[in-house]
Amino acid sequence: MTESLPVRIFPDRTAASRTLAEEVAALVRSINDSGRPAVLGLATGRTPLPFYAELIRLHREGKLSFARVVTFNLDEYLGLPGNHPESYRAFMQKELFGHVDIPVENIHIPDGMVGPAELEAHCAAYEEAIRAAGGIDFQLLGIGRTGHIGFNEPGSPRESRTRRVELDPITRQDAAPAFGGLEHVPEYAISMGCGTILEARRIALLAWGSAKAGIVREALTGPVTDQVSASFLQDHADATFYLDSEAGAEL
Repeated sequence: MTESLPVRIFPDRTAASRTLAEEVAALVRSINDSGRPAVLGLATGRTPLPFYAELIRLHREGKLSFARVVTFNLDEYLGLPGNHPESYRAFMQKELFGHVDIPVENIHIPDGMVGPAELEAHCAAYEEAIRAAGGIDFQLLGIGRTGHIGFNEPGSPRESRTRRVELDPITRQDAAPAFGGLEHVPEYAISMGCGTILEARRIALLAWGSAKAGIVREALTGPVTDQVSASFLQDHADATFYLDSEAGAEL
């Protein structure tokens, strides 16, 4: 086959995560050495867990400091306070931020409790904060079964920006076990848009397991379409898929 963008297939998710973590650590050091903070776009869910574990390991070994790192998370559930165990703010604190030396003021995550009247202004301010930071140097992505990146479900326009999104039924079903049932899963979220994500200078998409093999193939080799927002990465100048052998099995 001929990939439309770079694909790296590893024996397992640990090997893939270790490789990417070392690359990101080198990028952070290089940007910091140039005299400015490194700006990272971060993702949540099960997929990035081994990657965050590797970043924490590098930090503990003295090979990576977050003291001059600024982060922007892709998304947050609407209606969940930051101390809710399934909020992405709580997730990031538990899985990464609580273990490294990142200044709290450098962390940016959409506010899940923003009211309807303030929502549009909140999303615009998030976009402005990214611009003020100089743009995102490195964006981490997973891929949902619907092909979404962030919460950009099927039909999300390529030029979309940070906004309120309605979650696809498949996405909510996948989240149901963590929430103790579908009825507890929020119906809406705030998400960076496809256009916001595509402006990152470098992008890495992680995917593990046979359940992701079909949608990975579609995103990489199918048409570029708003029905699979990950397919927009085919046109990005520096996007790479990091896969374990199962996720890459249909390529």
